[in-house]
Amino acid sequence: MGVLPESVLKILDPGGPTMRIGYAVDLHGWATPPRRTGWDDVRTLTLTAESIGFDLVVVPDHTLYSRETGSVGCWESVATAGALAAVTSTVRLGHSMFNGPYRPPTLVAKAAETLDEITGGRYVLGIGAGNTEDYDAVGVAGDRRYSRFAEAIEIIHRLLKDGAVDLRGEHWRAEKAEMVMRGPRPTGPPVVVAAWGPRMMALAARFADEWNACTPGGFDAERLRSMSRAFDLVCEASGRDPASLTRSADVVLDPLGLAPEGGDLLCGSHREMADGILGVGESAGMDEVRCYLVSDETPDGRRRALDAMAEVVGLVHAA
Repeated sequence: MGVLPESVLKILDPGGPTMRIGYAVDLHGWATPPRRTGWDDVRTLTLTAESIGFDLVVVPDHTLYSRETGSVGCWESVATAGALAAVTSTVRLGHSMFNGPYRPPTLVAKAAETLDEITGGRYVLGIGAGNTEDYDAVGVAGDRRYSRFAEAIEIIHRLLKDGAVDLRGEHWRAEKAEMVMRGPRPTGPPVVVAAWGPRMMALAARFADEWNACTPGGFDAERLRSMSRAFDLVCEASGRDPASLTRSADVVLDPLGLAPEGGDLLCGSHREMADGILGVGESAGMDEVRCYLVSDETPDGRRRALDAMAEVVGLVHAA
């Protein structure tokens, strides 16, 4: 029997972990030490996650968090993602959820294609309708988020997948826009749409390569299972094969045991946390879990929480 081509062998035995595990790096912090988060901290956390073996690192897209103890700032996400793209070499990078209304959709598509070029095909565009908490600071209207996003994601999809779009909508226009300079992938980076309700799920079914789910407030495996079943139905109603999209879930973990008892968090031993992540894959059909880690929100505390995940990552990949 002759030797099978490498491309065929990869199909028969793709290798690698069946469940991917991602890490959400924090870009927010206070103005002064010891809780100020700087570029060196963000870079160190990302490079540590890469060395530990995380499959993906995502950055948030916010400008401000208002809290009773004072405002919390955030570094701008596109500039940060570009810098991280230049200092990493193997880990996939992405936005946990680009706030769609912050920027014209043509610029979002251009940023995504540019980041994919810098990373050599490691970038993932996560996007959603946005968090209205800092809309006023950005100068963006918080009303009609769904209709604004529906127009935006169509423009972004067409530019990345087809290379051109000519659309005049109620909220956005992209007249004779073209993606002339393309990155390493002919249809651009994968588009991940965060969708937790039926209308947003329908947009994910139409325009996404991956659907991202979240259970606000912590970790709820049963809720994720229910959402996944609902997404199957939405895909079928939209004429999209549910199996044609990959799926990811945002999960809050407490690797250092810092949270009060009774919270809806994934915690316990390394084995218990790994089993919880793998269970989400088995029961809810998730291909990837993105980990948001509880810490004391200082740079050193975030590093300790991340270091504590090394064995969990190994157990997930070994399963």
